[in-house]
Amino acid sequence: MLIRQEIEERETQYLSQYAALASKTRGRKMPEQEDDFRTAFQRDRDKIIHCKAFRRLKHKTQVFISPVEDHFRTRLTHTLEVSQIARTIARALKLNEDLTEAIALAHDLGHTPFGHAGEFVLDDILKTNYGRRFFHNEQSARVVEVIEHDGKGLNLCAEIIDGIRNHTPDDPQPATLEGQIVRLADRIAYLHHDMEDAIRAGVLSADQLPKQYMKELGKNILDRLVGSLIVNSRDRAELKMEPAVQSAMDGLYDFMYKNVYTNPAAKREEAKVPELLTQLFRHYHYDEAFQNGIKEDDQVQHTVDFIAGMTDRYAITKFQDLFVPNEWRQAS
Repeated sequence: MLIRQEIEERETQYLSQYAALASKTRGRKMPEQEDDFRTAFQRDRDKIIHCKAFRRLKHKTQVFISPVEDHFRTRLTHTLEVSQIARTIARALKLNEDLTEAIALAHDLGHTPFGHAGEFVLDDILKTNYGRRFFHNEQSARVVEVIEHDGKGLNLCAEIIDGIRNHTPDDPQPATLEGQIVRLADRIAYLHHDMEDAIRAGVLSADQLPKQYMKELGKNILDRLVGSLIVNSRDRAELKMEPAVQSAMDGLYDFMYKNVYTNPAAKREEAKVPELLTQLFRHYHYDEAFQNGIKEDDQVQHTVDFIAGMTDRYAITKFQDLFVPNEWRQAS
């Protein structure tokens, strides 16, 4: 018997009745020969880890743009923290850990350079000039469906693409509980680590944190949030925390939004992002060499895909190369 089949049988025996099973996946757009040793969800997780967009996350902003100090989070370390939290929850609830991990690792693959500031710029360009919108979750799905593997996509299972596309609070709930776990783990992760980074950066002090929420959440916020979610969701078809904990988490988010996510001290460099990305977009969109071979109807999307895929430092370097004059030196 193949090892993969043994793993799938163990899934059926061990996992909750509410878990998504790899043996019953909704499938892929293109059929693939099954792997001897890995389930479909394990195989997709490995595809994600090895793709180019995943590697670029290490140089994309989480909160602080291109931080020089080594210990601030990047989009990659955020992704790994989301994955760790989500896996812990999935295992405790007897849900599919492989599916959860795959969604978590891919959920931000389409994020722009400069974090949400970059996302807002691209959205504004498209909305103002082309009657379209840009959302990083949709771009993340596009990365795995279309852009990666030289335009062929990664051909992931439908459950993973659904979890990627619906991981933000404004989206419909993911179809699987595993996808819903990632959506919650994303918020838990960034609330925790953005607060730590803001204190490290001097944007906040520990004394400023709202006492009514911190008292409920305790010294170890991760344990409190994750523990509440696990205890209140076990053997149920929905995920929830106890009301007091949920209220404290929501209150802490509101505090972080006002004091960090829109804080002028934390975001002072973001004022430069619109001009930088707008100039890059304009340059590449109207560059004949860049658009060579691309149908006219596809050129806007071609430009969006290129700009969204940039890392912070690549965008800065290209802007300097294109728009900042070099010193003239007389030939010797």
